Amino acid sequence: MPGEKNEPKLPPGAGCPIRGVLDRIGDQWSLLTLEALDDEKKRFNELLREIGDISKQMLSKTLRHLEQDGFISRTVYPEVPPRVEYELTEMGRSFLIPMRALIGWAEQNHPAIISARRRHETGEHGV
Repeated sequence: MPGEKNEPKLPPGAGCPIRGVLDRIGDQWSLLTLEALDDEKKRFNELLREIGDISKQMLSKTLRHLEQDGFISRTVYPEVPPRVEYELTEMGRSFLIPMRALIGWAEQNHPAIISARRRHETGEHGV
């Protein structure tokens, strides 16, 4: 019976593939982080500089989530001080294809979206 105490708890988004993926990569920072890792592996501070206005805490949280979901891998080198690098996994690389399509769609349609928002704000709801 659903809701029984012995029933295993599913991880967030496990019941719906679309929601599970969009919840993770649809935030403000995940796409920018994945895009920053597109060309090569990078260290934390390199990502921080490249992304720009993200805080250290938010970048750390974003990297942790992307690693948990298999989009990126984290390698710690046994040096003093330890060197940590992040890179896209095969799944992360495969996500770049639909991600680029989404970015292209957003760039192409951004002016129309802005116009629609302005019309809505001024009460001109017609198309």
